[in-house]
Amino acid sequence: MRRDSVLVHRSLALCAALALVGSCGSSGGGEDAGGLPAAPTGVTATAGSSTSVHVMWNAVSANPRVSVYEVYRGTTEVEEVPASQHMVDVTRLTPSTSYVFTVRARDTEGRAGPPGRRVRAVTPAAVAADDTAPTRPGKLRGRPVGGRAVELSWSASRDDRAVASYDVYQGTVKIHSVGGGQTATVVTGLRPGTHYTFTVRARDAADNLSPPGSAVRLTTPGSDDGRGTAPTAFRATSHRGGGAYYLDLRWTPPRTGGVVTEYQISLDGRVATSLVYEGGAPRDRASYSFYVGRDAGVRFHVRIRARLPDGTWGGFSVERTVITGAADG
Repeated sequence: MRRDSVLVHRSLALCAALALVGSCGSSGGGEDAGGLPAAPTGVTATAGSSTSVHVMWNAVSANPRVSVYEVYRGTTEVEEVPASQHMVDVTRLTPSTSYVFTVRARDTEGRAGPPGRRVRAVTPAAVAADDTAPTRPGKLRGRPVGGRAVELSWSASRDDRAVASYDVYQGTVKIHSVGGGQTATVVTGLRPGTHYTFTVRARDAADNLSPPGSAVRLTTPGSDDGRGTAPTAFRATSHRGGGAYYLDLRWTPPRTGGVVTEYQISLDGRVATSLVYEGGAPRDRASYSFYVGRDAGVRFHVRIRARLPDGTWGGFSVERTVITGAADG
């Protein structure tokens, strides 16, 4: 776990929901009659390069809740991802090869539901000594589609061989991929009343990546006061160790449809530090301690917020008052 302000890559659960490009939203099936998780819907597979395929699906609601999704290539399980993640890049594949993928959900009791529909993807041929990236995609256009989605379209890139796929970014985070023959998609899982910046990059079969095309800035309609995205059950205390005082924070991560890997901690109205998880980010209960000085009796006002899977900051938690050397306020 690295505690600094550097963003880490997040596999986000933001996907396409347009019939033209397939479906991979945050809503999906429920339980079947037997109580098992339902089969994932909206499963799509798109070759990202000559050795990788991008697989996406809709979330499944279940009771007990879904714990993981299992991704199969043929009859072999090749990936297992947490319930908050609804897309994955399957790598180390063979060029010029047809693959069939399925996805199934497994609940917290270890019971697996039926697989979703079989989807096929063909990896393009490998190109020897190809170090030329595609040109940047043409002008990106977009428009909101309600408060939680935007539609994007762009002009095709050129490549000395062929464009294999397009990667869609929100800010600096890759959130989606589409095939090289597609120049439109819908990004879902967004927040109402929020400003977003999107770019698109082209990728060829040799994994050469183009520069980003022009950015489009969009604001989703509606309003969001942030209360639904704030960490809850936030508590703050202090302890003394090695002649110094530390603040000890505990909270429940917000339920955002994806794994939260970065938090920002505010002391007395100013950002004091960032906490970034490079792996194994907590989902049910989180904690963090950090140094605040050697003096007793110092009062701090502390709160915390999360960077959401759509790349924006959520709402702040309630503010707690802590006095070094005293019990939690």
